[in-house]
Amino acid sequence: MAKIRVLSDILASQVAAGEVVERPASVVKELVENSIDAGAGEIRVDVDRGGSALIRVSDDGCGMSREDALLSLERHATSKLRNAGDLAAIRTLGFRGEAVPSIASVSRFRMVTREAGAVAGTEIMVEGGQLRDVREAGCAPGTMIEAKALFFNMPARRKFMRAESTEAAHVEHQVRLHALGAPGVRFRLRRDEREVFDLAPVARAVDRVRQLLGTELAKELIALPVTHANGLVVEGFVLPAAHARKGRHHQFVILNGRPVEDTVIARALAEGFRGALADGLYPAAWVWIDIEPALVDVNVHPAKREVRFHRPIDVRETILAAVLAGLKPVAQPTIRRIEPSRGSATDDGHRPPLQQDDGHRPPLQQDDGHRPPLQGGGQVVARPWRNRMQRELSLPAVASATVPGNELGSVGTGAGRVARDNVTMGSAPVFRVMGMLHHRLVVMESEDGLVLFDPKAARERIYYEKLLKERSGMLETQSLLVPVLLELDPRDLDLVLRERMALAEAGIEVEAFGGNTLQVRCLPTCLPVDDPRAFLGALMDELLHEAAPGMRFAFERLARLLARRAAAQVTPKLAEVECLLADLFACELPYCTPAGRPTLSEFGMSELERRFGVNRG
Repeated sequence: MAKIRVLSDILASQVAAGEVVERPASVVKELVENSIDAGAGEIRVDVDRGGSALIRVSDDGCGMSREDALLSLERHATSKLRNAGDLAAIRTLGFRGEAVPSIASVSRFRMVTREAGAVAGTEIMVEGGQLRDVREAGCAPGTMIEAKALFFNMPARRKFMRAESTEAAHVEHQVRLHALGAPGVRFRLRRDEREVFDLAPVARAVDRVRQLLGTELAKELIALPVTHANGLVVEGFVLPAAHARKGRHHQFVILNGRPVEDTVIARALAEGFRGALADGLYPAAWVWIDIEPALVDVNVHPAKREVRFHRPIDVRETILAAVLAGLKPVAQPTIRRIEPSRGSATDDGHRPPLQQDDGHRPPLQQDDGHRPPLQGGGQVVARPWRNRMQRELSLPAVASATVPGNELGSVGTGAGRVARDNVTMGSAPVFRVMGMLHHRLVVMESEDGLVLFDPKAARERIYYEKLLKERSGMLETQSLLVPVLLELDPRDLDLVLRERMALAEAGIEVEAFGGNTLQVRCLPTCLPVDDPRAFLGALMDELLHEAAPGMRFAFERLARLLARRAAAQVTPKLAEVECLLADLFACELPYCTPAGRPTLSEFGMSELERRFGVNRG
């Protein structure tokens, strides 16, 4: 008996559906692409229960005859390829002829279509790949396709579908991508009989971006000039570096009308912001690329999300040039020297001329103990500090039970050794504050040498332990005077709203505000936050994109992120060192942050003498 058999058409379509139809958003993607290829001026998408119950895509495109409608259900039937040469010059979004039969094989499928000049349309019913009915129907020109009960005949695949709100968020994201790729088309999305958005057709891509981005952020858009290269044209928009985020969820790349993802493009965008972005951050960008079809292969990914460029260096350099040109600062007008006018006098009868500001001023003399920053290229004049803070800080004794020896040893600094000795003796560590280093670290003298103290790390430990202690009771919250509104990706918004109880446990109260806007009303009282919007934006970005799904909203992780973000916003001040050290040594583990970074680091006299070659003998 032969071991190799040819699959039946239905089973082959279901196998193909495993690559083409990953989730409801995949169905929407394939059908919307067909509608755009059909020349539609208006596309309407309806989903019920996240797409598991119903997906309906309607358009006013060219429609199909009865023969073409039936042929569209055959595998690899397409109107977009005639020979192998056409594969190297693809301008359409769809071309394989797999989407419609694959969708029909895993759903209860219905198609109604009519050409503009036809008297009647055609209605086709398919269930699980089996043709049930074909008949004439009255309908408007265009095509309407319904897919009900997705994966009804594949329970294993249906079991892996996510929550309805998650699947609906992916559908919305997909429709938004295609709206960017076809700004001249009207897009309407309805979810469970409720309209999510209705995007009118626009003539310019920037108007589409404004429709999707919102009025406030749209004001900050930076246009990238149209940049040409060998068979390549790039244009688009970016937001300032302050809006950069973890991950690339806020980068939208449209290549020949097709939404794509590509690491070459992402790296070029980040490189254009070099010097303005921290490592791991990516700028928000909307980029349209028009390229000769022969220079790109769009057939390298089952879902056509990724492409392969024949000359990736040209793509990188063109995008980089566009970003650098868009971010180039505007030249400031030259300030001319103004001569004094006759007759205008000061107390001594003469008015000095206004000097042109060339950006070079003598360093200010400070009387508060801070030295001015060093200027390169000039002579540095040493001046004695005035009012230097040199007082000894006697800290409360720390019980030996609260400072385990292994914790002090793990820090690996002399500060731990000094503290451990003092704990054993029953006395508190004594430090003498000398000043601040680059407005960041505090320089102190200990009994055994030099101590560097990191106020930000100390605050991080203090805030973290406060959150843990208050959790056991009722975590106190403070209402924001003006609630913070954050625009999120539909998929991120759905995740945050589903985890609102976990956020509330950490003192952050959130709720939906409409559209893709999240409203934050409360923060923990123990966290001093001067700029709630920047604080919450960075928190949400890290919370959503820098952890495994199961760890995102765990309380201890939330507490660590809250403490770190709150500490990062506070500017260290020398006058606060005494109170800060007292609060730090009241913590259970004062010598490191929740992430393990040291709060104090000591350089003993023996080490310093060895570095300088000092021989005590």
